Amino acid sequence: MKILLIEDEPKVASFIKKGLEEQTYEVDQAYDGTFGVKLALQNEYDLIILDIILPNMNGLDVCREIRRHNSTVSILMLTALGTTDDKIIGLDAGADDYLTKPFEFKELLARIRALSRRTTEGGSGEKLSIADLEMDVAKKSVTRGGKPVSLTAREFALLYYLLRNQGRVVSRVDITEQVWETSFDTGSNVIDVYINFLRKKIDKAHTSKLIHTLVGMGYVLKEQDNA
Repeated sequence: MKILLIEDEPKVASFIKKGLEEQTYEVDQAYDGTFGVKLALQNEYDLIILDIILPNMNGLDVCREIRRHNSTVSILMLTALGTTDDKIIGLDAGADDYLTKPFEFKELLARIRALSRRTTEGGSGEKLSIADLEMDVAKKSVTRGGKPVSLTAREFALLYYLLRNQGRVVSRVDITEQVWETSFDTGSNVIDVYINFLRKKIDKAHTSKLIHTLVGMGYVLKEQDNA
């Protein structure tokens, strides 16, 4: 697994890079946002670990620039800004997951493994569909009404889970455990934010809505009742 680490604090960067290499990951490193973008666009990576506060170009702008050219690479954002709003801003910029500093290295490894599983699963050529929404898991492609839909790795994983459970109500707990393979603070609305991301990309331009909220219960992917 090839990882790009964009982190400007030398001690933190050295700690992460050394730990990852001990786990047999291949790690490239950038100490500022501009060089990080250059490496990200010149090379192919399985995962980008990105700090928010960086010289020359901040992590949010780095994330947005990378997403302009690559919608599939997994991006894990590191942030000392721990409020839910701060995390949502990072997710909205295109990050797939976040980790608040300070963190234990084993938690970082767990997040990396989870993102890795999400990007490698489905290699058997599985295809899923509902109405005019289609997903080719092996190709990591999604279309609605024949038109391509660009999703981040985390959005793709969430839609994959909803498609695999179409017609069944899934709770926020189900989603955090199965898609994020972790848990959020009780008051976090990260799941709602991601559902809204998907709605904008999947449903907004279509009369027939597929993603539905059941208040107090969770979400369900199903064809809209016309009655």
